[in-house]
Amino acid sequence: NQDGAFPFPVKYGYSVAGVVEEGPDLLVGAAVFCLHPHQTRFTVPARDVVPIPDGVSNHRAVLAPQIETALNATWDAPPRPGDRIAVVGAGVIGCLVAWLCAQVPGCAVQLFDTDPARRQVAERLGIPFMTPGAAVSRGCDLVFHSSASADGLELALDLAGAEATVVELSWYGAGAIPLRLGGAFHSQRLTLRASQVGMIAPERRARWDGRRRLALALSLAADPRLDALVEASTPFDALPAALPAILGRPGALCHRIAYHQDPT
Repeated sequence: NQDGAFPFPVKYGYSVAGVVEEGPDLLVGAAVFCLHPHQTRFTVPARDVVPIPDGVSNHRAVLAPQIETALNATWDAPPRPGDRIAVVGAGVIGCLVAWLCAQVPGCAVQLFDTDPARRQVAERLGIPFMTPGAAVSRGCDLVFHSSASADGLELALDLAGAEATVVELSWYGAGAIPLRLGGAFHSQRLTLRASQVGMIAPERRARWDGRRRLALALSLAADPRLDALVEASTPFDALPAALPAILGRPGALCHRIAYHQDPT
């Protein structure tokens, strides 16, 4: 869904955690996060790396961009104490949104997905889980949708209460989806709001930049429950042969690439 071509060789990936070998004295030997393709070594400006806080493992730090996406969504439509919240789509992004919302006092959060196996992930995060067919929670104050499917968005609209907001995190590319808007969407005066991580939520844009948001995301990765979203790793040298299987596996979460001498 982008213009142009990607002829080989192509460097994949963008989420890297590692150790600085050369650079400013304050950074040498430090564990840092960087948005960069998969390489065992690379050189970037010092401003492009963000230190990983103490207590955050490298394997959890690679979730930082996804945590940023979830953060931005909750800034676009903030959950408030006591809200009933539904999250439709239990991939990495949906799970992170539900995890963030569940930390707001008094919020009742439910996570929905068509894959029953996602229940185990939700339980490790401490989030109640339901499949769409078992949905009984209507009248939600706030709904987040991240399944990138028409059925998922229909469910999100069905779960929303009168004058509630549905936050759409999905990216559909050049595809089109059918959507029935003649029912509750119209009569209940629902709001459908897009959330995209490329821009800071408007209410925070004057004070926050990407680096500050990324630093916050890294600090939030200290929660050991997020290990539920991090799967097994593949050695970097084995990646060319393993990549088709990794990309073709349905239901994959965050699959790590392990570099040489990776301690975490």
